[in-house]
Amino acid sequence: MVSLQTPVCQFGWQAPDFDLPGIDGNRYSLSSAMGKNGLLVMFICNHCPYVQSIRPRLVRDCRELRDQYGINSIAIMSNDPADYAEDSFDNMIKVAAEFDFPFPYVFDETQTVARSYDAVCTPDFFGFNRAGELQYRGRFDASRKETAPEGVRRDLFEAMKLVATTQKGPLEQIPSMGCSIKWKT
Repeated sequence: MVSLQTPVCQFGWQAPDFDLPGIDGNRYSLSSAMGKNGLLVMFICNHCPYVQSIRPRLVRDCRELRDQYGINSIAIMSNDPADYAEDSFDNMIKVAAEFDFPFPYVFDETQTVARSYDAVCTPDFFGFNRAGELQYRGRFDASRKETAPEGVRRDLFEAMKLVATTQKGPLEQIPSMGCSIKWKT
């Protein structure tokens, strides 16, 4: 399992559009997922310990960002499930139900969307303002393969709250770290 870090935020980079099937039977695009104040695009999967360590907090923060700040979220699973059965579409449905995901969970079967975003790991977070301009590409919090202690700075939450209120992200951002995306050969 290779651990990678995300690149530095390229402020203003325009979010590429997508059209992906969700576990709920609907299809999702950039415009259908966008909130009134922005969108958090997350590349996650089921099997990655970095994602597993933050799931309950991620659900909490995405719900709060949506309900209080008008920031919607969408989770994209781009791993090749042929090598990681935990990441299958059926298991995506199970994990989303178990953790009560308050956001669409969609499957990037061709991995085209992950490539268009230059996603490198799970989790990889892209925070966009309402104009679809990148304002955050950083970590969730200090968690790694283990959940960080309660009370740590909520890096992603605070950044997206700033985007909601000012349409600009923080100048200082700590890269996200996680498992490499499992690319098809």
